[in-house]
Amino acid sequence: MPIAAALGAPPTVLDLTLDRRDDAMRRGARDYRVTTDPATFTDLAGTFDLIILTAPANLDYEAFLELLTLDGTFVNLGVPKKPISVDVFSLLYNRRSMAGTLVGGIQETQEMLDFCAEHEIAAEVEVVKADQVDAAFDRLAAGDVRYRFVIDISTMAAD
Repeated sequence: MPIAAALGAPPTVLDLTLDRRDDAMRRGARDYRVTTDPATFTDLAGTFDLIILTAPANLDYEAFLELLTLDGTFVNLGVPKKPISVDVFSLLYNRRSMAGTLVGGIQETQEMLDFCAEHEIAAEVEVVKADQVDAAFDRLAAGDVRYRFVIDISTMAAD
């Protein structure tokens, strides 16, 4: 989201709860809505050029596709446990698209790191010890992460 704001986009965060609202607004969001409120989908219908899903969740893809404008794109970066299923008419109306990607190559990664350095954008991380990985994974599954875990490899036992 700070990257989108640095590029001049007016980011909106869609989340399950209001728990991260203050963080999102501090990092450049212009709007924050909860997806558990049906009014979110009514109020925002047809307003987004781009939606980027970062969560590995299965959801009502048609509801999110309805938020897109003409020629809007829904990009899925998360890997849900179940296959994605959409009604083709959700794509055909208004020429909407779905896309996905894993990671960029070395050149793209370097360009993004340079951009972030230029705009003073840094990741918020929580450093965990190697023996805390299981607990960190449980917290990740529970959605209790602000925002990335980094494993301190100096705490790994030598074989």
